[in-house]
Amino acid sequence: MRFLHIIIVSVLIGLGGSMPTALAQSFPSGAITFIVPFAPGGATDTIARLYADHMSKTLGHPVVVQNMTGAGGTVGSRHVMRAPANGYTILMGNLGTHVASMALFADAGYDPRTDFKAVSLVASIPMFVASRKSLPVKDFRDFIQYLKANPGKLSYGTAGIGSTAHMTCLLMEQLVGGQAVHVPFPGSGPALASLLGNHIDYVCDAAGAIVPHIQTGAVKGLVVTSRNRLAALPNVPTSVEQGYANFLIYGWNVIFAPRSTPDAVIDKLYTAIIAARRDPEVQQKIVAAGAELPDISDMGPEPGAALVKSEVDRWIPLMRAAGIKPN
Repeated sequence: MRFLHIIIVSVLIGLGGSMPTALAQSFPSGAITFIVPFAPGGATDTIARLYADHMSKTLGHPVVVQNMTGAGGTVGSRHVMRAPANGYTILMGNLGTHVASMALFADAGYDPRTDFKAVSLVASIPMFVASRKSLPVKDFRDFIQYLKANPGKLSYGTAGIGSTAHMTCLLMEQLVGGQAVHVPFPGSGPALASLLGNHIDYVCDAAGAIVPHIQTGAVKGLVVTSRNRLAALPNVPTSVEQGYANFLIYGWNVIFAPRSTPDAVIDKLYTAIIAARRDPEVQQKIVAAGAELPDISDMGPEPGAALVKSEVDRWIPLMRAAGIKPN
């Protein structure tokens, strides 16, 4: 009996060791759920859908985008963290979900540095400030003067507390000494709708659905927080041009999986991501959305993990210095 017990245990151990390999070999065998932790219509959602569509073709199974909003993106992020680590549930994370969450919440329910496995950086996004068409300002300098002359009277919308947009507006206020009322939305799409309806005065956000509205003049594009003008918005000046060289912010989007996802599964997802990144049509659409394509050398699991760590090291002290306390 003891001999039989040893054989059974040995077989089980052997099977356990082969399970990740077997999973990777069969992956994917069905649809993949791609969680976007914000409402439809924003830059994160737009970029996720571009990649999801192309990845579906490469992997041979649907990559289905599901919007799961709440608490600055932490609701959707927690959902992915708790999902089975098999590659069938992945997350589009950003500066808000994987950096700001550490400063804004006493317990976001996860540690961005350890509870996820980065698959790859997929886009970098300069941020911008855009106002309602009727706001009596002609450029960013004029806007800053108006903001400072009317403390607490202007309102701005973002994709929620802790989102990249929220962090952008907070940094702007800190740099210029202005003060406005924050109106959080479940995503940048609803914030844009409120701006178009003249219910709020301005937004801080990444280019995305708002680009055509800036192009047509429905809203005023005041500044882009980058050194170079965006190809999609060549008439919108940069923060450097407007005299605010310290107001440089790049949002980013990294695809994540639960931390115990097998490396071989991560590799298959990454291969599909790279195929999308190399496709000229995907490239054109990402640039048209106001984002920037990352260099291939900056993509992959290791650069993605390093980016998260470096951004935490950069932003958390700044947020603490701005007086931001966790709730």
